[in-house]
Amino acid sequence: MSTTLVVVIALLVDAWLGEPRRFHPLVGFGKLAGFIEHYLYADARVQGSLAVLLLVAPLVLLATWINFIPWHLAIDAFVLYLAIGWNSLGTHASRVKHALLADNLIAARQQVGLLVSRDTVKLNHVGVTQATIESVLENGNDAIFGVIFWFIVAGTPGTIAYRLINTLDAMWGYRNARYNHFGWAAARLDDCLNFIPARLTAFSYALTGEMRHALVCWRTQGAIWKSPNAGPVMAAGAGSLRLLLGGPACYHGKLEARPLLGTGRVPEIRDIDRALALIKRALILWLIIICTGEWFLEHMAAA
Repeated sequence: MSTTLVVVIALLVDAWLGEPRRFHPLVGFGKLAGFIEHYLYADARVQGSLAVLLLVAPLVLLATWINFIPWHLAIDAFVLYLAIGWNSLGTHASRVKHALLADNLIAARQQVGLLVSRDTVKLNHVGVTQATIESVLENGNDAIFGVIFWFIVAGTPGTIAYRLINTLDAMWGYRNARYNHFGWAAARLDDCLNFIPARLTAFSYALTGEMRHALVCWRTQGAIWKSPNAGPVMAAGAGSLRLLLGGPACYHGKLEARPLLGTGRVPEIRDIDRALALIKRALILWLIIICTGEWFLEHMAAA
């Protein structure tokens, strides 16, 4: 039951300690990525692909070598803890909620700005609440379920590859003049690595909420979202919560006509906690499935 044990330990440590406040490896990796970008940048896919390779391949190879160390399970749990952002996601969302409850819209806009890439300076209470819930649902996949999926599939090397590519996509995966070509490799790799986890996350949201509405929203709305993976996740999550999400939003000073997601009513402040609770139920479901699956495989091997 080593896989289950590692996942549980990583989640418990994350719940207890949260992410490191100083010297977080992903922060250091982001600075290294900025350094590589400075020297390799060109408006071409080749340079962008080379940058991704130089940043990710050495660390994945190192993690592969670590697998041969006798006490590698402790390292696996530590790396998985660093990669998972469950506590951090809840903390950031709760800060937005508390600012809204205090009717401090300026602080709420600042806090939600740490979660989303859209312009937040003109968001009203509903807009802040909606942006927070959208981020919670989407990052449930990126920061929790996707990380766990790739740990189960490929161990620590898979966890590292997924989280680093996800970070590079957040930095370079924009369809704008600077990153349309240079960020192509990071964006496409992130899409590939998230294809299965995103759909498992969407199905988990459906199973642990309003299933019928979640599946209908996933089927009818997920494919029309700009991201092939965020669409199913957010549509299923919105349907599961019976909330209306999506719609027009401002990015870099330009209004973007996004489709509506979900069904039901406009989100309220209390729905932030409902979104976090949905992720918690889905995570419990994953742990039950992982434990049961590992127990079954071990008993099949013993037989």
